[in-house]
Amino acid sequence: MKPIGKIVHYYDKAGVGIIELESELTVGDRIRIERGENSFEQEVSSMQVEYKSVEKAKKGDFVGVKLDEKVKEGALVLLFEEGE
Repeated sequence: MKPIGKIVHYYDKAGVGIIELESELTVGDRIRIERGENSFEQEVSSMQVEYKSVEKAKKGDFVGVKLDEKVKEGALVLLFEEGE
């Protein structure tokens, strides 16, 4: 796994986390969200950049991702690499 960004905001009602990316992210990628002892894994099913659906986002983008669980700001986002 490699770190690809962090959660900068979480919209509780929508269940969407805003990730500031340090490397690219693609729909279908498997990610892990970690904050202290709390962590979970999920597949990226959809994401948006500036309210537009995208298949891929790049370093420096702020991307909204629907998350399976609540998350706190500052949580680390890790990307599973092929074979993991």
